[in-house]
Amino acid sequence: MKVVRVTRFGGPDVLVAGEAPEPSAGPGQVVVAVAVAEINFVETQLRRGITPGPPLPEPPYVPGGGVAGRVVALGDGVAPEWLGRRVVTGTAGRLGGNAERAVADADGLVPVPDGLGLPEAAALLNDGGTALGLFEGAGIRAGDRVLVEAAAGGLGSLLVQLALSAGARVVGAARGEAKLELVRELGAEAVDYSAPGWAKRVLDATGGADVVFDGVGGEIGREAFGAVVRGGRFSVHGASSGAATVIPPDEAAERGVTVLGIEQLMGFGDGAEERTRRMLEAAAAGRIRPVIGRRLPLERAADAHAAMEARSVVGKTLLSV
Repeated sequence: MKVVRVTRFGGPDVLVAGEAPEPSAGPGQVVVAVAVAEINFVETQLRRGITPGPPLPEPPYVPGGGVAGRVVALGDGVAPEWLGRRVVTGTAGRLGGNAERAVADADGLVPVPDGLGLPEAAALLNDGGTALGLFEGAGIRAGDRVLVEAAAGGLGSLLVQLALSAGARVVGAARGEAKLELVRELGAEAVDYSAPGWAKRVLDATGGADVVFDGVGGEIGREAFGAVVRGGRFSVHGASSGAATVIPPDEAAERGVTVLGIEQLMGFGDGAEERTRRMLEAAAAGRIRPVIGRRLPLERAADAHAAMEARSVVGKTLLSV
């Protein structure tokens, strides 16, 4: 079968297409015929030999932690009803998804509702469940002022939609006119966080944010913290800048701000499948729209990684198998 491997740590060019034996399902596992493999930014960091948290795989390895497709083989102990079903799932060991076939644990399978495409389902597998967990953890209420960083990305665009659906006033921070236009299309106000003083403009325009979703970290995350009002919440979920935002407890206490650090993601494993299921159902009903910016064939995984790292794609980037 066709696969893509990370041959060594490095730039996108270390992703090389090749062949591998067909996998088999162990006890409690299934084999999925992969139609779509999703990519998240953490995978590009791991490929470079940098980790924001997950352990580094040892090259050579087949990347890809999430897939959408059809179950084609069952291991011992798996209910026969799964055979032939359309599913989204994390891959066993969070690797191996950039391939024509992937192994997954049966207890992590989420059925794809009728009427929802596999690309849309793949776009919601990780980002959908994470967005819902962050949204519920931040306790957003009608009338809250919400600032979402990286608001034109796969996860950020979902946070924008969830906050708007709760009746919040939402400002989406992104870089470049194409991404800002998407933020406006989703129904939020837009601000370019590459412009000097961007966070102060948010503060002046809104009176401050009750909730900030920080998916960038670094200098942008620190600036965004300055826009949080007393009694607000600062929710950290990403480090695309290379370092997650860390707010000293005494500084947060002095400002009266509750900080939900990046460690909150560690608790998202419990209930992950249920949150994904809810987001798939919302998308099938038209209440949520996953934004898919680019779909490339499996053998062009290097181009997909390069586009993500260049910040040239809006929404989610997917590989078609």
